[in-house]
Amino acid sequence: MPLDTMSDEPDEVLLVLFANGNASAARALTARLTPRVMGHAYRLLGNHAEAEDVTQEAMLRLWKIAPDWRQGEAKVTTWLYRVVANLCTDLRRRARGVALDSIPEPEDGRASVTDHMQAEARAEALQTALDQLPDRQRQAVVLRHIEGLANPEIAEIMDITTEAVESLTARGKRALTAALAGRQEELGYGDE
Repeated sequence: MPLDTMSDEPDEVLLVLFANGNASAARALTARLTPRVMGHAYRLLGNHAEAEDVTQEAMLRLWKIAPDWRQGEAKVTTWLYRVVANLCTDLRRRARGVALDSIPEPEDGRASVTDHMQAEARAEALQTALDQLPDRQRQAVVLRHIEGLANPEIAEIMDITTEAVESLTARGKRALTAALAGRQEELGYGDE
């Protein structure tokens, strides 16, 4: 099957096709999932280089598990988000106490310099505030409010109850609000 005919196939179907030797299925699934995995890893880590490493490792694990995939037990994305979260948690634990180099966002070119600087300041402020949250709160907030996942899927990824997800996201949002309080004008939200 050509790559363009696979774009409508569900993730699980593509994974099974890959396990059966279909390279086009692997390319289609990689194109679909890699940006999501990278974005999630970056939000959890706040570092592009580390997020790229986690993304590569998570995708490798997906390809390794493909032949043993048990259909119907979990969504591919649910399994993948859990792997990414675990890899990020492991990486953060190893790095505790060590200052991580901050890598600035790449130049976009489409926005004005002022807009770009403001967007960068907002992203940096959000990432700094996210970094202050406990790991589980950060993971719940990122999955819910940045990745846009539903609470039941987050509960499955984090292996907790839906009520626990709601509690974590509520506490995380309150902590982010407190951390960013008083910075609206500085971040350009007073103009909007």
